[in-house]
Order: sequence, then structure tokens, then C-alpha cells
Amino acid sequence: MSKVTDIYGSMVFNEHVMRERLPKTTYKQLMKTIKQGEPLNEDVANVVAHAMKEWAIEKGATHYTHWFQPLTGITSEKHDSFIDPTDDGLTIMTFSGKELIQGEPDASSFPSGGLRATFEARGYTAWDPTSYAFIKDEVLCIPTAFCSYTGEALDKKTPLLRSMKAIETQGRRVLALFGDDATERVTTTLGAEQEYFLISEKDYEKRLDIMLTGRTLFGYPPVKGQELEEHYFGAIRPSVNEFMKELDDELWALGIS
Repeated sequence: MSKVTDIYGSMVFNEHVMRERLPKTTYKQLMKTIKQGEPLNEDVANVVAHAMKEWAIEKGATHYTHWFQPLTGITSEKHDSFIDPTDDGLTIMTFSGKELIQGEPDASSFPSGGLRATFEARGYTAWDPTSYAFIKDEVLCIPTAFCSYTGEALDKKTPLLRSMKAIETQGRRVLALFGDDATERVTTTLGAEQEYFLISEKDYEKRLDIMLTGRTLFGYPPVKGQELEEHYFGAIRPSVNEFMKELDDELWALGIS
């Protein structure tokens, strides 16, 4: 059995991996982009892309994808392989800085909130270096923002990044009023709390409302409420325990505590 410390973050191209695999100058330039918001040039992106590809292949990845959250409420991925056929009938594995930085999925496939007509459907994914790339199901997932050709946000992440920038700008203004002109960055954090209910597949298939909407639309109160053990301190069922063990392994590998 592997230790948690061996598993944790093993599928994430995090700062520790960057420090090990990138040349010192490239690492410092990338950290300036991540921590100080400085522009990233293509030469640095090419070095990062090569290191990221080599790391991903070692972890069993065969494809890469620009991973984004469009207005559909779910994540989207367009998978491309690292394979680049050669003239002698073989192939090499390639991944360039240009492919890392920007992609062009078909924006007509996603809702736009009426921002543009279908024939103006060009949309672009742009790498967000402040979010670590990770591997899931043998695919290198590169977190990106998704914008239209004219710059409108077509996803959930672009407004988040823009709001963080706005808060930073105003936060530095407030700090300056109190005599603090030395602060270079103001970062915002969000604490996530997640509650969920586990339903057996057999019971799930009997409930059309849950299958179609993901939530309960009809039902009736239980014969008894928390007089029984259906509460936070109830006994954990073996099936739930197995689920939680599998979930922990998946999340820890992605650096989610």
C-alpha cells in the first residue's frame, strides 16, 4: 500500500515538478508569470511545453486537452494526441508552446448567452498558468479560459480571473491609502465546502427526476427523521467506506486535500 505522501499530487505538474524539470532561468520566468502576472513569451512556453509533455508521457499520458468550463455547467475537453507521424512511417511525440498557450475549439458547440451569432463562432482557449496542469484518464489536462473572438467570456473561469484582477487593483489602492505602497500582489482565495448524497445505482434508476435533473423534484418525508442513524454521526456503510477510499485516492493524486 502506497503512503499518502507518495500519492499526493503525483498526477499534477505542480511547482515542485517544475523546479525539478525546468531550467533555472525558465522556472524563474514562469514563476514571475504565475505569481506576478508578467507576460509569458513563446520561448519560455516552448521549454515548459516540452517538459510538461515528457512528464505526462512518463505518467502514461497519450493525449493532451485544453480543459475548460463553458456555460453548459460541465467541463469540456478536445483531445489531441502527442503523435506526429514522420516520413519513414514512424512517429515522434511532440508538444509545442503554441499548442500549450492557445487552442481553438468550435465555440458554436456551446451556449453564448446571445453574445454572437453562430457564423461568428470562433472561440479560443487560453492557458491559465496559475492553475496546475494535471493528468486524468491518461490525458494531460491544461486548465484554460474560454473567450470569443471579440473577447467576451464564454466560460465560468474568465469572469473569475477578471474579478480577481479587479479586486487586486482596488485592494492595492486601499493599501496605498494606508501608506503601503510596497505590496506587489493582492491575491484572493475561496474556501470550498462540498456536501453530497450517495444513492445506489439501483435506486437511482427508479427516479426519473434525479436522472434528468440531478436533484429530487418530488418525494415525501421519511417515516422517522434523525431518530434513526441517518445523520452525520451514523455508522458508515461498507459501500460508502469503499467509495470514500477510492475518492480519496483520486483526489489526493490530483493534489486535492
